[in-house]
Amino acid sequence: MKSRFSNHFKSLIAASFCMMISSCSNTKFLKEGQMLYTGAEVKIKNDSLPKKQKKALQAELEENLTPKPNSTFFGLRPKLYAYNSTKEPKKYKGFRYWLKYKFGEKPVLLGDVDREFNKDILINYSENKGYFNAQATYDTVSKNKKAQVIYDVKPGNQYLISQVKFQEDSTLVNKEIQNLKDKSLLKVGNPFDLAVIKAERERIDNGLKEKGFYYFHPDNIIVQADSTVAKTHKVELNVKLKEQTPELATQQFSIDKVVVFPNYNIRDVKKGKYKIPIDKDSLSKYAYEDIYVIDPQQKFKPKIFDRALYFKRGDIYNRKDHNLTLNRLISLGVFKFVKNEFVVTDSLNHQFDAYYLLTPRQFQSLRLETLGRTNSANYGGGEVNLNYTHRNFFRGAEQFKASIYGAFDVQLGGPKDANNIVRVGANTELSIPRIVAPFRFNSSSAFVPRTNMKLGYEYQSRTQLYTLSNFNASFGYVWKENVRKEHDLKLLEVTMVAPQTVTEKYQEQIDGNPELGIPANPTLGRVVEKQLIFGPTYAYTFTNTISPKTNTIYYRGMLDLAGNITGLLSGGNVKKGDQKELFGVPFSQYAKTEHDFRYYHKFNEKTSLATRIIAGVAYPYGNSEYVPYSKQFFVGGSNSIRAFRARTLGPGSYDPTSQNATFYFDQSGDIKLEMNAEYRANLYKFLNVAAFVDAGNIWLINDDIDENGVITRPGGKFSKDFLSELAVGAGVGLRLDFSILILRLDLAMPLRIPYYEKGDRWVFDRINFGDSAWRKDNLILNIAIGYPF
Repeated sequence: MKSRFSNHFKSLIAASFCMMISSCSNTKFLKEGQMLYTGAEVKIKNDSLPKKQKKALQAELEENLTPKPNSTFFGLRPKLYAYNSTKEPKKYKGFRYWLKYKFGEKPVLLGDVDREFNKDILINYSENKGYFNAQATYDTVSKNKKAQVIYDVKPGNQYLISQVKFQEDSTLVNKEIQNLKDKSLLKVGNPFDLAVIKAERERIDNGLKEKGFYYFHPDNIIVQADSTVAKTHKVELNVKLKEQTPELATQQFSIDKVVVFPNYNIRDVKKGKYKIPIDKDSLSKYAYEDIYVIDPQQKFKPKIFDRALYFKRGDIYNRKDHNLTLNRLISLGVFKFVKNEFVVTDSLNHQFDAYYLLTPRQFQSLRLETLGRTNSANYGGGEVNLNYTHRNFFRGAEQFKASIYGAFDVQLGGPKDANNIVRVGANTELSIPRIVAPFRFNSSSAFVPRTNMKLGYEYQSRTQLYTLSNFNASFGYVWKENVRKEHDLKLLEVTMVAPQTVTEKYQEQIDGNPELGIPANPTLGRVVEKQLIFGPTYAYTFTNTISPKTNTIYYRGMLDLAGNITGLLSGGNVKKGDQKELFGVPFSQYAKTEHDFRYYHKFNEKTSLATRIIAGVAYPYGNSEYVPYSKQFFVGGSNSIRAFRARTLGPGSYDPTSQNATFYFDQSGDIKLEMNAEYRANLYKFLNVAAFVDAGNIWLINDDIDENGVITRPGGKFSKDFLSELAVGAGVGLRLDFSILILRLDLAMPLRIPYYEKGDRWVFDRINFGDSAWRKDNLILNIAIGYPF
């Protein structure tokens, strides 16, 4: 077997080598007189420029050159070779068409390069960066049917800003411009830069928009540059209004009327059912508070717009409130399109009406979803969901959702019988676009705060083992400060688990059977115990990953406090034998916190590094000796430590494979530490690759002890040696990114196994890809949707 694997490997290497050699011969496809363009190089001829500045200017100039040469991979051009070597397809589809025109690249020839045009670009760009006397020449270097263009640029000295003046006059708009000059982007001593000047015009425009100058435009500002003021490469800038600035742009506008069309569609406009501006005399019957809501069919309660709109009659227009209003209308979730128009009604007093044209989405929808899945724990299965949504349940943009579902998971293999799983359940949720509370909650966020109420039930059956009924309910609030910060507070979250049946087979695993050599495992009993969990939870999320930055972060912190007030009032103390009950069920009392921190570094547009660390602890006290099984931590699987199957790792150095049981059961813990690092790269459009390392484990706060005082999971308790008990795995992956769907395939193997003898846990010396038994036991394939983090 090993010899066969080695032969396949050698064949693969040989084929790859042949492809590399053949991809070097792209020039053989060129016609007589044609030359393959291999790119351009810019040389800066200026000894007075600092090395760093010269290098930056060179990179910027080269980026502006056109066209770009054919892409390379380790110095080769496989895409160009695919284009050249593939015969012309007969149809505009199929593999040959894809290989030639989708994957392949048409050759970029020297004849495609307009060298004079590029020379002008280099000169213009240099002058825009303050090198006012720039000169450029070019030369072409060719060899073996390949050509490169060398551009020599003499930029001269860069001009620096010596003075910035904001020209004054007596107009109101100029007065506001003078108020903005203290935060100008144009600084004395900085180089002249056309991009900064454009940004300064945008900054002034934004500032004026906040002061009511709705019709102002950045082009109304001119920045005059005078380089004759000194002989030492200085330039003086004069910022002023253009003389041709329209009068409308210099006027400060305020709001007259606010009119909302909550059921707007273009068909009704074409039929003449209404027009904009609307007749003033017909508005009075639609008045609500300080706004007008044109809703003859009364599909919406007018008060939802009064809460969402930030413009009131008489307000000076400002862009912040403008954008805030649009964002809040969109975040209601009931409108498909949100459009805004301003119509001048009183030019003498500089007033206009604000119209909000809102096209609602379909209020009700019914969706059937089916899916298939597999996981690293040798399970495969499917799920069916029937989801109903009403987006305007009480005519106040309330979202009501109801779903029923059924799912099954069947063991596909593995060394032991883990039994099949069947789940059937139903969930309902009502989300109200405001804070429902006895106090008033004011939010100036662009996102509407929501009150969420949920109710659900699930029936779960693990065939031949047990069946459970799970009831859950919650009431709480979700609100966002801004696009980066979100709060999720559940004032009350209730979970009640009631066992329906427990088979003799499962009970035998709990109690043990000395005759069969099966030790007692009271941990399994906690899975089928009656559980009553209630209390508040809070989660805070911060992320700036949507920003186009080189370094971004994500953080989510969670706090779960169950039964605390009830436990304090009742005086429950399980350690003293005084465990309290509610409705005949002991209630859980614990504190749990978990923190998920992620850091992303982008090397360039195609490569990045993603890292994550998760740390959590759940501590039982008072009325509980243990944290409920459903609230404990688990590791392993496609989104965790991928070299270990889901929920089969830990706790600590405990070896779950040593358990003499007829099935594997999920391993849980009270403490969790997990670290991940993943290097991601794009190979071709939708095809991405990754290399990753995962490490972590779970631990117990208290040992699991049976009725005879025997520790049932030895090595599971957290100790000072926890670092030596970290599992480590590594692997590679493929990601097929189709925008709406990311299919992920990760192949991982363990590098450190915590349940081996201490000092013998690293397993580098045991890696043997040629051994089929080793591959079966150690190579874990994870198939999943989306990125792991």
